[in-house]
Amino acid sequence: MRNYKKMKFEDRKTIEKMLKEGIGVKDIAEKIGVHQVTIYNELRRCPPGEYAAEKAQATL
Repeated sequence: MRNYKKMKFEDRKTIEKMLKEGIGVKDIAEKIGVHQVTIYNELRRCPPGEYAAEKAQATL
């Protein structure tokens, strides 16, 4: 059985901060505790290169 983690706004802010610091998807996924694919899916919520936690949260 898999344990799924629902992405929270705090997680989105962490993604945004780490991306701005130039940290890669693999490391971001490990920090948050999700699969890399989850991060890539999250990044698709915003235009390429323009990820922002508030914009991503607004797409829900």
